[in-house]
Amino acid sequence: MGDIAENETSFYSNAEDYWRDVPPTVDGMLGGYGTISSIDINGSKAFLNKFLGEGEGKTGCSCALDCGAGIGRITKRLLLPLFNTVDLVDVTQEFLDKAKHYLGKEGRRVENYFCCGLQDFEPMSGRYDIIWIQWVIGHLTDSHLVEFLRRCQKGLRPNGLIIIKDNVSYEGVVPDEVDSSVCRDLEIVRSLVSRAGLQIVHEEQQLNFPQEIYQSRMIQSCISTIKSCRVSLMFLDLSTITGSAVSRALQSLKRPDAQMSNET
Repeated sequence: MGDIAENETSFYSNAEDYWRDVPPTVDGMLGGYGTISSIDINGSKAFLNKFLGEGEGKTGCSCALDCGAGIGRITKRLLLPLFNTVDLVDVTQEFLDKAKHYLGKEGRRVENYFCCGLQDFEPMSGRYDIIWIQWVIGHLTDSHLVEFLRRCQKGLRPNGLIIIKDNVSYEGVVPDEVDSSVCRDLEIVRSLVSRAGLQIVHEEQQLNFPQEIYQSRMIQSCISTIKSCRVSLMFLDLSTITGSAVSRALQSLKRPDAQMSNET
């Protein structure tokens, strides 16, 4: 498959222009679907808790990176309750400025706010137990996504995980001219993950999103895990996780319709 953007410069600049006009609110971050935030967080928490803990092969809870963090919705409700410190990276400075207020007192445990596109961002070496990448890979070209995942590997601590949660299409690549992004199908995502030197070790389905989201986004919700750098990729409707715990045996991939429990 060729790269997804014929004009790379406008692909990125148009996306930046779009997000500059989005209000710095939870509803804005979720494209008007702010009501799904709790469902999203509960599903992510149930999934993430399968990998966190002490002992051989478990992921630590020292530091997490929130990629495409926006105003810090995921940092506030998912990462800060589980990790000692969190770093945020987002391309929109207004969102990061809002995050400093939105996160409240717990925001004191955020050590870094990076204003940068992921195509240019390089995680600090060996810093993160979790690198969380949600609803943002569609803003990267194929080659930049592969390169970013490779850089993320270097940013992980032992037994660290990269988690990607995003939309997937039923087939092929579906462009979105409104926000200058694309939605890839699962096989394409898997191939890009493989190009980055990762192996998928687990997939699950995110349940209980409104039916109209599935229809408008043309997605299936699934989470997967990759081994060799413990990267986790989660998608709005279909998520893929990559993990690099060499000590953990490669699990059989679940079907895209495999279910994932949601905590209340």
